[in-house]
Formats: sequence, structure tokens, C-alpha cells
Amino acid sequence: MVKSVTLLFPGQGSQYVGMGKDLDHTLFDKGNEILGFDLKKLMHEGPEEELKLTHNTQPAILKHSITILNHLLPILAKHNVKIDRVLGHSVGEYAALVAAGVLSPYDAIHAVHLRGKYMQEAVPVGMGKMFAILKVPAGVVVAACKNASKPGSEVMPANFNDPSQIVISGESEACLRAVNWLSENFKEAHRAIELNVSAPFHSSLMKPAADKLKEAFAKFKWHENKIPYIANIDATEYATGTNPEIIINNLYHQAYGPVLWTQSIEKLPSDTLCLEVGPGKVLMGLVRKINKDIKVITLDKDDAFIELDKLLGE
Repeated sequence: MVKSVTLLFPGQGSQYVGMGKDLDHTLFDKGNEILGFDLKKLMHEGPEEELKLTHNTQPAILKHSITILNHLLPILAKHNVKIDRVLGHSVGEYAALVAAGVLSPYDAIHAVHLRGKYMQEAVPVGMGKMFAILKVPAGVVVAACKNASKPGSEVMPANFNDPSQIVISGESEACLRAVNWLSENFKEAHRAIELNVSAPFHSSLMKPAADKLKEAFAKFKWHENKIPYIANIDATEYATGTNPEIIINNLYHQAYGPVLWTQSIEKLPSDTLCLEVGPGKVLMGLVRKINKDIKVITLDKDDAFIELDKLLGE
């Protein structure tokens, strides 16, 4: 019998046209008023190029995640299943904090819209790059970034997605130097794939965006978390009742620091049931590569709630 669950919230890259089309968005339609455009229509109908713009993608993923959460909570309550903890990947951390009671859905959607806007504005197009480095140990990737970085031209690990996939981010030439360093110094089979992104996320180039975001945070109401959450920036599980200033500081540093996803999943007990609350099933794949003993159910599929209701009732 399932007594508790861990909720996982996906990040950028999991969006798709048609997301949430079959879900009741009534509880969250006010989000359109905050943004000043019809986000639901963009999610359901596209065009894809508009949905892929960072300042649209981030609120779209948050909206979809919170809509799924609103459908999930009554099912968990019905079966007396408690939420042990929440965590989200990059922008998914904001949805996790909504689930934990730190932010209202409306403040969160406003915050991530600004986050995307500030990130896009922080770096001129072409100045930064991101590469997924496959099948290279974390220590070697860190060494490549250190050796490739110069003052004013830096690259750093941005996403520790799973043990075989680490994303690097930073100034374009520094990223290319890191990739070349790996080809010259790491002789085992590996790959470096340039990502089609609009900005070098989770790098020091995002510091101006983080500074603007921290100023904007003053507009929102922050509360102590009612559910433990694991922060991206340090893979630490924060107990209920954490001071909101600590949470704000974590989000500030997360905007230009790494997402320690592998390290966060490694903190989970193997017997926890993880529910992926948001678009797609990217996190299910990552978790399986980090700890194959953890069971993950994605809720973004037909009959997902019926299946979960049945499972929890067993």
C-alpha cells in the first residue's frame, strides 16, 4: 500500500503544443490576466515557435504542472496519501514551491514569466551556448570547464541531469574550448551535443537576470513551506517551516547556478513513489538512470489519474 509520495515537476524542454488540452483549467484561468495574453490558447494551439520562447515556455510549463497538481491532490486526499517532499527541475522548482504552499499559483506564474523575460534579455543572441556532454564523469566535466574558462569568457556545469548527461553553459568560445579540451583529454567514447537554446541558462551570464528577479520577488507574498522541498542549487532537503528568505535566496542563486538534479534524486529513499507532475516524461527517464529502484509514474498521459486512483486503492 502506498502511504506517501514524492512529487517531481519538470522544466524547460518538456513543453509541447497541445499540452493540457484535456484538463480542466478553470482554477487557473486567471493566469491569462496576469500575463496579458491567452496562455491557454498558446499551450493548446501554438504556434510552436511562440511557445518555445522562454518567457512563454516557463509560465506554460508552470500552468500545466499546477493544473495537473489540482487534479492530483483530491486523489491523494481520498486515499490518505501524504506528500513526503517536492522538487522541480529548474523552472519546475517554482511549481514545486506552489505545491509546498510557498507561493500562490498567480504569483508563481508572474515570477516565472519575468524569469524567462529577464533571462532572454541578459545575453545578446549568439554570445552564449549550451552543450549536453554525454558519458563523461562529473569530475572530468568540471575540470574541462575550469581549464576552458578565462576572465570574461567562462563556462560551467549547468545541469547535472543524470550520471551520463551533464549540460555545460556559458560564453560561446568558452563552451567550444571545453568541448575541445574533452576531445583532447578524455579518451573514452563520449559526445558533446550543442543544444538549441535561446540563452546560456544556469551560467554566470545569467547573473543580471538573477539580480532583476530578486528585485521582482519583493512584489510577491512568500510563505514558509508546508511540505519539505529539495532545492536545485544545493540538493538539500529543506524541512517544513523554512524561512522564506532562505527559499528566495535559493531561487536567486538557482537562476545563475547549477541544477543538481542527479544529487537531488540520490537523496531520495528507493522505496518512495515519484509522481511526475507536468508535461512529458523527461524526469521519469532521468530518475531511472540515477536510481533504477525508484518507481516513477508520469501523470501527463491518457487515463493517468484513473490508473493512479486504482494503484493507490490497492
